[in-house]
Amino acid sequence: MAKNKSSYVCQQCGAHFGKWAGQCTDCGEWNSLVEAPNVSMPHHNKNTSKPNASRAVSRSAGAPAGNYSGTHSAVMPLNAVSVTLDTRLPTGISEFDRVLGGGLVAGSVVLIGGDPGIGKSTILLQTATNMAKADSLAGSALYVTGEESLAQVAMRAKRLDLPADRLRVLAETNVETICAALTQEQPAIAIIDSIQTIYTDAINSAPGGVSQIRESAAILTRYAKQTGTALFLVGHVTKEGTLAGPRVLEHMVDTVLYFEGQSDSRFRMIRAVKNRFGAVNELGIFGMTDMGLKEVANPSAIFLSRYDKPVAGSVVMVSREGTRPLLVEVQALVDDSQGSPRRMALGLDFQRLSMLLAVMHRHGGIHTSGQDVYVNVVGGVKVIETGSDLAVLLACASSIKEKPLPSSLAVFGEVGLSGEIRPVPNGQERLKEAMKHGFKHAIIPKANAPAKDAPQFKGINVIAVERLDDAIESAFEL
Repeated sequence: MAKNKSSYVCQQCGAHFGKWAGQCTDCGEWNSLVEAPNVSMPHHNKNTSKPNASRAVSRSAGAPAGNYSGTHSAVMPLNAVSVTLDTRLPTGISEFDRVLGGGLVAGSVVLIGGDPGIGKSTILLQTATNMAKADSLAGSALYVTGEESLAQVAMRAKRLDLPADRLRVLAETNVETICAALTQEQPAIAIIDSIQTIYTDAINSAPGGVSQIRESAAILTRYAKQTGTALFLVGHVTKEGTLAGPRVLEHMVDTVLYFEGQSDSRFRMIRAVKNRFGAVNELGIFGMTDMGLKEVANPSAIFLSRYDKPVAGSVVMVSREGTRPLLVEVQALVDDSQGSPRRMALGLDFQRLSMLLAVMHRHGGIHTSGQDVYVNVVGGVKVIETGSDLAVLLACASSIKEKPLPSSLAVFGEVGLSGEIRPVPNGQERLKEAMKHGFKHAIIPKANAPAKDAPQFKGINVIAVERLDDAIESAFEL
């Protein structure tokens, strides 16, 4: 016997529940449980007797636990597995290739997300037209749109002055129809815009639901792996900035890219938060123009403000995003509070800012109690590494003292809870980046200091410090 029982599915994480609740206990999202179609649940009879003895099947010690039919993969030693180098397909946009790890890998699935209007469809249309006109991939790119009509895609290509004669397009939302078209066209690259609009006939629910997104993405991923087609999936984001849909979606794909920056800003940044074929946290920097997204040749220059004279509360930090160093300006404003003191960080971890201010009070002798503290990373870039600690505290100290730091000073270093300045990875590469842009002074952790007789660093005054109070004292003596 069986009876129908309602089931509720979280639209954020895909967890199943037997009854409705206001909050999903798995992911913590509120008002995300939606009733799913009735499922068949086993009916338990209280008077059911013990299982019949005839159902008990004795097995010999070597007998299998069940009857498993079908083909099986062979078990082999790891060193016997043949390894081939991944063939990279250039996208025609070097900054995009950098984020992808050097280009597209055949059979890879890339999920790209970002706020509405930030440039997801634009850069993918540019990529598709670039790869379609390549001699090696002539006519081998398919753009599948589920949100726009073909006329809208054509208008965008015309506005961006893109060569659209070789790009194949399809307006479709059914995943089975899309796979049939892919099988017929056999493209080297395919773009699905977007995964939230795709549905499969195998599931009786509206497009955009957890089950539809998960199953449709699984079908497309399976096709890409079997045929070697490089696949782009466009994903929507929630108000918190994370990809909408079940978290399993990010685990299914090979690469996850996020657009950073504001949609009204001149610059756009794409960060790789997952990449099976390249470095994570790699950052690609683009400028939004009337002709689409253009790569920035010198990314460090766009994040540096040029003042006629030094300004209090500003310092240049040498960050490292992925495989390259990047110069970023950190600004701080510390002012008397008119009520409860506020702390705000844009482009930095807010919780870490509060911790650093406590370290500066205890080990640097500079307190911010009763004062508002605002810290901003210029250009909208998000700095997630701890090498920004020293720059943040020096900018705050400069604002409190109302003493500008030299415009030719660059800093980097992690600050520990006991006030020590800890080393960061690739310290010498950061110094070289600062020298390349004309910086004359650098305050860095002592463990990152190069040898005194190193000829490549003779053009810069390297100040190696071990403690926070030494760093603050050295900065204001320059």
